[in-house]
Amino acid sequence: MASGSSSGDAGSGRFALKPWELHGEGREFEKISEDFGKAAAGLEQSLTALGSPWGLDQPGSGFAAVYQGARGGLLGGLRGLAGQLGQVGSGLHTMAERTVDAETTAAAGFGGGPGKGGPGGPGGPAAGGKPGAPAATPGAPATVPKDRSA
Repeated sequence: MASGSSSGDAGSGRFALKPWELHGEGREFEKISEDFGKAAAGLEQSLTALGSPWGLDQPGSGFAAVYQGARGGLLGGLRGLAGQLGQVGSGLHTMAERTVDAETTAAAGFGGGPGKGGPGGPGGPAAGGKPGAPAATPGAPATVPKDRSA
C-alpha cells in the first residue's frame, strides 16, 4: 500500500485512513490483475501454438499425459490469481467507501457538523488534524477529501 495511507504517532494508537489513497491502490491492483490476466492468456496461446511435438510413441504419450494435466492446472491457477488480484482492488475501493461512510456517521454522532472540527470534521483526528481544530473554511460542510491520485 502506498506510503502514508496510514500514519501513527508512536504508541498513541491513532491512525488516519485516506480514502483517495485506498482508491488509488485499488486501481493499481485492478491494473495488475488485467496485466497478469493478459500474460496468462499469452502463455496459453504460446503453449497452444507449440502443438504436440512429443510424438505418439510410448515416451511421448507418457509425457503428454503428465503435461496436459499440469498445463491445465497451471493455466487455471494463473487465471484464478488474476481474478483474486482484481478482487483485492475491489476490496480496497469498498474499504475506501466504508471509511467515508464511517467518518460521516461519526461526525454526525459527535456533533461534528459543518465547520465544527469534531472527530469527523475536516480538522479532527480522523482527518489527521488535532482534536477540536477548526474546519478549513468556517461554515463549510464537513467533507472527506476525494481521490486525488492519477
